[in-house]
Amino acid sequence: MPNPFKLLVFDWDGTLMDSQARIIRSFVLGIQETGLESRTPTEIRYIIGLGLDEAVAELFPHSPLEVRTQLVARYRYHYIHSPVSLSLFPGVEETLRQLAADGYWLAVATGKSRRGLDLAMTESGLTGLFHSSRCADEANSKPHPQMLEEIMQELAITPAETLMIGDTEYDIQMAHNAKVAAVAVAYGTQDKPHLLAQHPLVCLDSLPELLPWLHNYSETS
Repeated sequence: MPNPFKLLVFDWDGTLMDSQARIIRSFVLGIQETGLESRTPTEIRYIIGLGLDEAVAELFPHSPLEVRTQLVARYRYHYIHSPVSLSLFPGVEETLRQLAADGYWLAVATGKSRRGLDLAMTESGLTGLFHSSRCADEANSKPHPQMLEEIMQELAITPAETLMIGDTEYDIQMAHNAKVAAVAVAYGTQDKPHLLAQHPLVCLDSLPELLPWLHNYSETS
């Protein structure tokens, strides 16, 4: 049976780009400046993948809205002005280019803002590889299925032809909610046992492993 997937949708932070240190640093500084109770790096790490407003609400559910709004603004400031460099994970660019050459359509569904994603795509040189993208300020935050649903509708692709690839429970849950298959990657934000509990098709240790997995899946599915 041929591989059923035509569209591969990737999360960005923690899946394609190694931005965890920059995100955590920006939250820590923003939390300090707004006078909120500190959060550990682990607590912050597990909200990466949500939209920024949703992430702040998850960290501080009982704080007043105006305080959470201030934290969002300080986070954005520190993220933009951070001295912490960003880079793609090993093998990401080569894997994406090979997938495109193999005929897959590529897209991004991310908790980043549109401004943030466009900047990251430009800096990484990957912009031309993607047929579509959706950001947290354009749709409901993960795990709501809206991002995936809009991408599929735009490209006239069915859920059965779509595969979501991400490093958090929110990515896998979004895929399930959109009736889309999901692959987890364990080198990003959340660990393998946590991801496997969400029942992805497989949990990979590097993005280049996606290439042989897709080939083998096409032979056995």
